[in-house]
Amino acid sequence: LVMKGVVKTFPGVKALDHAQLELRPGKVMALMGENGAGKSTLMKILCGIKSLDSGKIEYFGKEVIFNNIAESQNAGISIIHQELNMMPHLTVAQNIYIGREEQRFGFIDDSQMIQNAKMLFKRLNINIDPSVRLGSLTVGKQQMVEIAKAISFNSKILILDEPTAALTASEVNELFKIMRELKEKGIWFV
Repeated sequence: LVMKGVVKTFPGVKALDHAQLELRPGKVMALMGENGAGKSTLMKILCGIKSLDSGKIEYFGKEVIFNNIAESQNAGISIIHQELNMMPHLTVAQNIYIGREEQRFGFIDDSQMIQNAKMLFKRLNINIDPSVRLGSLTVGKQQMVEIAKAISFNSKILILDEPTAALTASEVNELFKIMRELKEKGIWFV
């Protein structure tokens, strides 16, 4: 994935001035800079949350523009925001498959979603019960659920916006362990 010459201007502010980014398969990249440097803006452009004023994005050699998150997810790019975007009153499995619920005889099949989530967690080596209410989990565990949800979309690229900001030291270690394991499976991280 290559972003070249990306320009984004907001009223009175040039947020990005010919920004460049290049990602390679199976790599973890840290995008660093001061507050207001344009890191989040660049990632939001990549995911279709914001549009670019000029520049281009090439993904596997083809020029692309994502107009919304659904388009970037369909292409295998997912973003996990610093402020988690989940529903604490629903179960873990329901949060993972929201909008893509398993159905049986026209009704939502919670037991099938729980089974699917168990298989997903086993594959990712994550120890979370998918039948519990999401709000009962720590912030770190909720972030693991967000990562699992992104992987359930068959994402190749995971963008984590300040992933360690609200985590304890042990949760940071767990996050990094999962990132290393996913990196070995060819997932790219920003």
